[in-house]
Amino acid sequence: MAEPEMNGVAAGAATASPARGQGPVRGGSLEHDGVLLRVRALLPEFTGALQRVAEQVLTDPAGASRATIVELAERSGTSPATVTRFCRAVGFDGYADLRLGIAAETGRARSAGWTVDIGREIQPNDPLERVLGQIMAADTRAMHDTASLLDLGEVGRAAVAIAAAPRVNIFGASGSALVGEEMQFSLHRIGIPVWAWTDVHNGLASAALSRPGDVALGISHSGETGETIELLAEANSRGATTIALTSFPRSPLAELADIVLLTATQATTFRPDALSARHPQLVVLDLLYVAVAQRTHERSHAAFQRTAQAVHGHKAAK
Repeated sequence: MAEPEMNGVAAGAATASPARGQGPVRGGSLEHDGVLLRVRALLPEFTGALQRVAEQVLTDPAGASRATIVELAERSGTSPATVTRFCRAVGFDGYADLRLGIAAETGRARSAGWTVDIGREIQPNDPLERVLGQIMAADTRAMHDTASLLDLGEVGRAAVAIAAAPRVNIFGASGSALVGEEMQFSLHRIGIPVWAWTDVHNGLASAALSRPGDVALGISHSGETGETIELLAEANSRGATTIALTSFPRSPLAELADIVLLTATQATTFRPDALSARHPQLVVLDLLYVAVAQRTHERSHAAFQRTAQAVHGHKAAK
């Protein structure tokens, strides 16, 4: 079934640069990343018919790599003209190039040992062995995609800022708050003056006291969490260096931040993107933590020694 050709990409993306990777994006570029990773990153910008094509490609990439343009249009309930526009929106000249890109990526996945269909829905009666395989495959793929997407130069910049900061504030809501608290615990153990805020009022009060040299880290998978954006914006207005950890480089949170750290996700049944993002977020923050510890090696080592000694007496006797 054909649809009105006015359906397109939000914010004029259909007539702008064809894909995020075709122009500069702070915190990293998608130019050399996988096709599916690029489509997933662009998905929030698509609306209407283009969004349906993107969802069909992500749901069944192997099928998309084998389908004709007419077949993909029928499966997504769109038209061949829309599929052609979709190809250009993600940076390809035409459908043949898109098919080749998806086929190459799915072929690499098979050769790397991906024996589980990551896009397959987990059924209520699936045995736990299969569920475990689906989760492990999805998380492992997300880690690899995150490693490809992450700009290590930005990680280094963030580590330098945190290592020298008189004060570090971490902001996040819901699941992102849990990730932020884990980062706060790690940095605290090596002597970094760091606080993780989940209450908006307390977070705003702390952000308002920020000064140049301080660091504010905002965590949001979508980059659209209003409270986190507000907190980071307040810290930014006071001169703090702002860092965003998000999956979307053109989200409001990313656009606001001085430094952007990007993650990728692989959603599965019962684990939508926001939940699937947690492990890649932890990996990126663990890398950032180690980078900070490297830059404060002597202080970090001494802090570890003192904190380990302080809690040693509370361990059970062998």
